[in-house]
Amino acid sequence: MSAKSEAPATLKPVHLKALQSFDTLPDSAKVPVQVVAAVEGVSVVTIWRRAAAGLLPQPEKIGGTTRWTVGDLRAARAK
Repeated sequence: MSAKSEAPATLKPVHLKALQSFDTLPDSAKVPVQVVAAVEGVSVVTIWRRAAAGLLPQPEKIGGTTRWTVGDLRAARAK
């Protein structure tokens, strides 16, 4: 994965669908770093830096993947 911010058109179809429906996803939904970066309008690397700095909620490890909970992201954005 590139360190540059991905335009929505370059996201995988499943990520693009999550991005397009982000506002209607349930708070319990889990999204990958690519979707978080697209929502925030920054690069994937910036998301990891913000999470490490405590500016974003910590992601969860689920099997071999890392996901953020949509409700936690919404709460962080509302601050």
